[in-house]
Amino acid sequence: MKNFLDIHTTDKADLRAMIDAARRMKDARNGCPKGTPDAELPLKNRMVALIFEKPSTRTRVSFDLGVRQMGGQTMVLSGQEMQLGHGETIADTARVLSRYVDLIMIRTFEEATLLEMAEYASVPVINGLTNRTHPCQIMADILTYEEHRGPIAGRKVVWSGDGNNVCASLIQAAGQFGFDITFTGPRQLDPEAEWLDFARAAGVQAVVERDPVKAVTGADLVVTDTWVSMHDPQSARERRHNQLRGYQVNKALMAHARPDALFMHCLPAHRDDEVTSEVMDGPNSVVFDEAENRLHAQKAIMRWCLNV
Repeated sequence: MKNFLDIHTTDKADLRAMIDAARRMKDARNGCPKGTPDAELPLKNRMVALIFEKPSTRTRVSFDLGVRQMGGQTMVLSGQEMQLGHGETIADTARVLSRYVDLIMIRTFEEATLLEMAEYASVPVINGLTNRTHPCQIMADILTYEEHRGPIAGRKVVWSGDGNNVCASLIQAAGQFGFDITFTGPRQLDPEAEWLDFARAAGVQAVVERDPVKAVTGADLVVTDTWVSMHDPQSARERRHNQLRGYQVNKALMAHARPDALFMHCLPAHRDDEVTSEVMDGPNSVVFDEAENRLHAQKAIMRWCLNV
């Protein structure tokens, strides 16, 4: 049984195999209506529990559709419905769900919830997002970059803004896929030193550069994310805007990257905050390819977890 909990805890060869499998599955569906089942039905007769403590659009739709395309069925559960960790311990919930389903995907707040679910479940568990990491998103990002520009190994990737959960998984991926990573943002929002150390130990450059122009110079890929969470109070939102205003990805900043540099954002975007519409809708932006590739990357992850 294999869990997909984080990029840095998954074998490099397995990560590469998942990306390659996702590409093959996407190519095989070229021209098919969205609801058409895959030629193979690797999840036939399988039941997948999709648990959402946090609201979701892309994660919910992409996992649900992915399971259906592969011939399986889904059970979508919210944290409120389950009283996860309140009315029943997470460990007991994991034990019970394992009697009903073949695979669990959980999108939650605390990393501890994910880890406890994985410890006590007897079926594979996938990290759909925690406050600390977001590995499924970054697998889709790697797939997207390589579709457009070829191998990501040896490239320069720049993250501008808040060193959040998506940034954490991107830094982990730098070590596993062999690309250099530069973080640019205010000191108060630096990514965890643990992730930078992991990337450096893997032999890639993992740099913190406060000057966004210096950071982006020569970049092959520029990535950002929202400055505020939907759960942040108004006071936190104002503080974040003040801290991050200088790290907006706009046309002037992108001009310092390579001419063929791509722009990515995991969405949803707050247009003209962290990124201008001019960049987001511009020729270097692949944000909607990124969103689509959540479906294909996650299908490959599910197949890897279930050995099918």
